[in-house]
Amino acid sequence: MGRPRRILILGGTSEARLLAEALAARDDCEVLLSLAGRTEKPAMQPVPVRIGGFGGATALAAFLKVGGYDLLIDATHPFAERISANAAFAGETSGVAAIALRRAEWQRRPGDRWRDVQSIPAAIEALGPFPRHVFLATGRQGAHHAEAAPQHHYLVRSVDPVEPALALDNVDYVLDRGPFTLEGECDLLRQHDIDVIVAKNSGGAATYAKIEAARLLGIEVMMVARAPASIVKAVETVEAALAAIDHLFPPAMKRGV
Repeated sequence: MGRPRRILILGGTSEARLLAEALAARDDCEVLLSLAGRTEKPAMQPVPVRIGGFGGATALAAFLKVGGYDLLIDATHPFAERISANAAFAGETSGVAAIALRRAEWQRRPGDRWRDVQSIPAAIEALGPFPRHVFLATGRQGAHHAEAAPQHHYLVRSVDPVEPALALDNVDYVLDRGPFTLEGECDLLRQHDIDVIVAKNSGGAATYAKIEAARLLGIEVMMVARAPASIVKAVETVEAALAAIDHLFPPAMKRGV
């Protein structure tokens, strides 16, 4: 058996953790999971973890080459566009194989009242001039865009506090981490008299309950679309990622070793 394959996973998602867990059980690879460090208390991980950015695409490419990595896996959030672009550049310029693990988008279903928008600022503008009760479910990174429309009352949910606090008179904060339940989301929406939700089309099950709750209660959703996918080969599930890894680096038994 040859040397273990070195794999760098750019993570921060539940899929990244599950993939790392599956790879940790194998003896033919060494895995390093890289987290951006934006979450104050990240979940425990099954493999060694690196915290913090790389300093740009060129620096990431150098990290891959110096570290002798064989594979880069971009398993970041579907809206981590800059990191994904850096990963694509780093893989191409370093000559290291790269794949993206990107969960499927949510699909519109009967009863959904979605308005498709291209960005959080576009969603805020689409709320209109008259005061509304808005559930801003985009995380703290984009919450400041709400300051452009102070006439609305906002409910902002994030894992970590929004800092600095928004320069708004009418805003409530909820600190919570998914997965969320349909019953809990319905209670939250009713409690705050929400009539519109601003959400990113993140996909996955952990935060889908708010979309189900909106459908059940007849609430409008401003659905922020994802940016165009990068040039990196993409898979949608952990199982597909494992299959792609086996295709790139066939296990010893398959090689006849």
